[in-house]
Amino acid sequence: MDTPTPLQGLKVVELGTLIAGPYCARLLAEFGAEVIKVETPGEGDPLRKWRKLHDGNSLWWYAQARNKKSVAVNLKAPEGQQIVRELVAKADIVVENFRPGTLEKWNLGYEALAKDNPGLIMVRLSGFGQTGPYKDQPGFGAIGESMGGMRYITGYPDRAPVRVGISIGDSLAAMFGVIGALTALHHRGTSGKGQVVDVALYEAVFAMMESMLPEYGYDASVRERTGASLPGIVPSNTYKCGDGKFVVIGANADSIFKRMMKSIGRADLADDPTLADNAGRVKRTEELDRAIGEWTATVTLEEALAVLAKAEVPSGRIYSIADIAADLHFQARGMIERHKLGDRDLLLPGVVPKLSATPGRTQWIGPKLGEHTDAVLRSLGYPDEKITKLREGGII
Repeated sequence: MDTPTPLQGLKVVELGTLIAGPYCARLLAEFGAEVIKVETPGEGDPLRKWRKLHDGNSLWWYAQARNKKSVAVNLKAPEGQQIVRELVAKADIVVENFRPGTLEKWNLGYEALAKDNPGLIMVRLSGFGQTGPYKDQPGFGAIGESMGGMRYITGYPDRAPVRVGISIGDSLAAMFGVIGALTALHHRGTSGKGQVVDVALYEAVFAMMESMLPEYGYDASVRERTGASLPGIVPSNTYKCGDGKFVVIGANADSIFKRMMKSIGRADLADDPTLADNAGRVKRTEELDRAIGEWTATVTLEEALAVLAKAEVPSGRIYSIADIAADLHFQARGMIERHKLGDRDLLLPGVVPKLSATPGRTQWIGPKLGEHTDAVLRSLGYPDEKITKLREGGII
């Protein structure tokens, strides 16, 4: 494909493992940045071994490391640290998600690297950030989701808090990392100076908590778990249909509420002046949910969706991954990519967002460990005999 990519020419060095750092770098790679991922020789990123494997690598790896170049370098060895310094000297961005202080221990902290590259931008993702009393504590996404407020409000009030079934805290932090990196790039364009982008997982989650803090500060109210409903916004819930399947309905806009209630045979509620706005509906949440639930119990999911679609009420089924892979809209939008993995097909999620002139794309799937080591070192001027000695010494 000869379509230009928006981040073409941008050089990124990834010094991360698992999810937050690698996902941040992946998003940059999807839009054309050259991402050199530094991995430990013989081991690689632990994500390579997570969940289902093919040919020694996880299927997750093939998505998470797409468009990246893998360079195997021992960061604990002085010779390996020198290689990284040479890579970073020509880079625009470094992405790392080690515990704070780890890179400094290896002489690879921002101050050391910026001496040779004052325009360098370093995205640092960690559980608690680079400062503060908790900075030295280990923190994975699950901890950030809990501390940031998400776990407390997820689930039902009569049960223990539950997690979202994906590593949402890591992914949110990664996206804030990309936002920070691109913002810093814009600033560098006018100032010539680089900087550190400090992303804490718990803060990335906390930033998503909508009105929770203002409401608490106003009258000490604490939002609690409410199951499938959206508190204070009515009706917005999940309802069981007569065939045992579930329909999600968001009819919380005033005009939509009226259309919906008339479509399900409850004109009395549609025309009730006390339900004309959200404030009035909130006071009668249980009554409205009960009325809608009584209707959905009499129809199948498909019948419910047909009625609601005719009334132009936002609604939908709850998709499994099988539903997603088969859905025509996902396919039409290019969100189900098909690649070859040996003699099998590999499905990867499409690139988000869609750019009209310079779209992102998958150029290759996640590489083998150290697949690009020799080529990258040659580009730095290393002769083959030196590369051989580094390999024999366990440096690469």
